[in-house]
Amino acid sequence: MQTGIIIVAAGRGTRAGGGLAKQWRRVAGKPVARWTLEAFAGRGPLVMVVHPDDMTQAQAVAAGLDLRIVTGGADRSASVRAGLEALAQDSPDHVLIHDVARPCVSPAVIDAVLDALDHHPGAAPALPVTDALWTGDGTRVTGTRDREGLYRAQTPQGFRFAEILAAHRAHPGGAADDVAVARAAGLDVAMTQGDEANLKITTPGDFSRADSYLRGQMDIRLGNGFDVHAFEEGDHVILCGVRIPHSHKLKGHSDADVGMHAVTDAIYGALAEGDIGRHFPPSDPQWKGAASEIFLRHAVELARDRGFAIGNIDVTLICERPKVGPHAHEMTGKMAEIMTLDAGRISIKATTSERLGFTGREEGIAALATATLVSA
Repeated sequence: MQTGIIIVAAGRGTRAGGGLAKQWRRVAGKPVARWTLEAFAGRGPLVMVVHPDDMTQAQAVAAGLDLRIVTGGADRSASVRAGLEALAQDSPDHVLIHDVARPCVSPAVIDAVLDALDHHPGAAPALPVTDALWTGDGTRVTGTRDREGLYRAQTPQGFRFAEILAAHRAHPGGAADDVAVARAAGLDVAMTQGDEANLKITTPGDFSRADSYLRGQMDIRLGNGFDVHAFEEGDHVILCGVRIPHSHKLKGHSDADVGMHAVTDAIYGALAEGDIGRHFPPSDPQWKGAASEIFLRHAVELARDRGFAIGNIDVTLICERPKVGPHAHEMTGKMAEIMTLDAGRISIKATTSERLGFTGREEGIAALATATLVSA
């Protein structure tokens, strides 16, 4: 059975405030729509229905995902029908229709709807109403209502594709949701278990609630980098981007900045992207004498492209000389500039090896670095 997915994102979301439509605003480090699309990616043909004015934002949010973007209509029913007609070109067996403003939907909620479609033409998640219900005039209570048999509707709402397409084509429009369209066509709709976390972002306060749920899915990565460079004849070394006068220089294919190389490898390691040599092979002459900040900037940009923010960087330089302490503040500032990172997130320190080993014999310098990446 093939399942198509329609993400309804053509609304303007004015009650959520912020100026920008709520689906394009960020929550827990990503646009709302990106969270929603990722929740359904890989489950089948994916269509996102957007307002004609939002095509640029939609294309940016959908980057790297396999989906089709179509423009919606004057109301929700018209937008859903546009999505259904797009899928009708290669009709799936089932379709899930989901509000873009529900970015916290879980696999369990989605799977329950799909399972119910094995026995019903339609299914949708719901939660029973547990609060007391009142009527009112805006300032005072005017009456009560029995909550027995009342449920809060959620999405995705799932249907047999051919039947919901026919129902939408026959419907005059203006329905609150697709269950209403289905019931108007006489389709049986099963209720499945909803989830309190599957909230619909409607008001400004809902962003903080969604943020708290989505942060629970945060991806934290830790990477280590280690590098060594030997001394050769020269009059300075470059450490963490700072030129320091010395009796020798460090030998390497690039500028041999051992500290920056260790940090770069730590970031690559956290991303499971190997080391500098994979991205900038020493066999390639174009990197001969290259400034190591080229490598570091690439690693930082790669992390951010993958949706990670750098939590902190910790570097230890291991050498007898030159003395690092007098230059540590300048090194921190330089690294912060290159990485566009707050200096308070960067630690640069040094130690000796107590005259033991190659660093103790002043044959070279070693560096150890740790990088923490957090899903942005």
